[in-house]
Amino acid sequence: MYGAHVALTARTGFPDRTRVQRRTLTVLFGTQILGGIGVALGIAVSTLLAEQVASADVAGFAQTATVLGAAVVVAPISRLIAARGRRAGLTFGYLLAAAGAVIAVVAGTAGLYPLLLVGMLAFGSGTATNLQARYAAADLATPERRGQALSMVVWATTLGAVAGPNLAEPAGRLSGALGIPALAGGFVVSAVVFLLGGLVILALLRPDPLLVARAAEEEHGGEASPRTRRSLRAALGTIRRSPGASLGLAAVATGHTAMIAVMALTPVHMGQYGATLQVIGLVISGHVAGMYALSPVVGWLSDRFGRIAVILGGQATLLLSLLLAGTAPPHATVAIGGAMFLLGLAWSCGLVAGSTLLTESVPTADRPLVQGAADSIMAFCGAAGSAAGGLVIGLAGYGVLNALAAALPIPVLVLVYRAHRAGRRRAAAAPAASAAAPPR
Repeated sequence: MYGAHVALTARTGFPDRTRVQRRTLTVLFGTQILGGIGVALGIAVSTLLAEQVASADVAGFAQTATVLGAAVVVAPISRLIAARGRRAGLTFGYLLAAAGAVIAVVAGTAGLYPLLLVGMLAFGSGTATNLQARYAAADLATPERRGQALSMVVWATTLGAVAGPNLAEPAGRLSGALGIPALAGGFVVSAVVFLLGGLVILALLRPDPLLVARAAEEEHGGEASPRTRRSLRAALGTIRRSPGASLGLAAVATGHTAMIAVMALTPVHMGQYGATLQVIGLVISGHVAGMYALSPVVGWLSDRFGRIAVILGGQATLLLSLLLAGTAPPHATVAIGGAMFLLGLAWSCGLVAGSTLLTESVPTADRPLVQGAADSIMAFCGAAGSAAGGLVIGLAGYGVLNALAAALPIPVLVLVYRAHRAGRRRAAAAPAASAAAPPR
């Protein structure tokens, strides 16, 4: 049903499952570095290219288009994953991002701002694909190592995210040889690395981890997985009915909303009080380190102490970061930098533990579309947080923005309580069911 390699694996009792998981993690680790380079380099030059093509007044819409593109493209990627497996969906996502980068090069060369926005919408597929790749790491992972597997793929993005912006200057020199604007050269490099990432996934992500996991579940009496019978609306219903999945989604979405809203406006806040670009850059670098550098530790903690414990730790870290940032004097660079590091760490806790809990709280048949729905909601929440944060800081200031963001953990705490009650009900029902069963 899912290909000869899956059928063979199923017939032989999955002797190579561990080997397939190691191969999957190796391939994903490499492509996440490539994807991180492509996304970070494009983001570094997109606003500047938009300003060059149009004006500073509308330059920010290029980044907005990227965020919206990432949110919208999750739906077709997750549908393709549900129908054909991780390899098909991730390949499509990277190739679409490469096409978006090519469109951006054409738009920048021709001076066509509307075409640039179209390119940035497609370019957002790179972000969506990088995020979806973390779920592929969990398909064949054992429960006691699922958080670590997912977190290692998240961590690999760090290498690309750090390297990407540093390639902007060499890419600019390359553009001169190609006869295109210097800023468009960054998108040339992004197109190449996205294309390479897609080809690596297509050639090497074999056997497909999701299809192997599905075949294993069916082999052991699980439900068969029709390829297209589910919709994203049905996926949301699945999440709503599962306390664990609801909590996982809430942890991912609220952490992302708070992170985007506060992080995106912190440079503005610091710049208003005279901070130099170098200082702002160091603060944001510390924030990115908090997001990615410790993700393997977060994954280990999630496996060792449980997903809910790490989610709660992430919420506490989030509140501490918001308190520190919201009360620090504008010139207190060290305090704001520490707050941004903690904000990134809180995001990592929510993403790693929340994604792991979401994945293991729904059947394998439902996972791709549930994961796609979760990432789409996360992206839209991030876009809303960025827009709302700009309004709040303009009307009431940076301190009020942090105070309002501190309300975001409330739904997570409510869902933790709901999940705890559901667990107690299941535990109470288990002995009763055992007592009612006839003796064997």
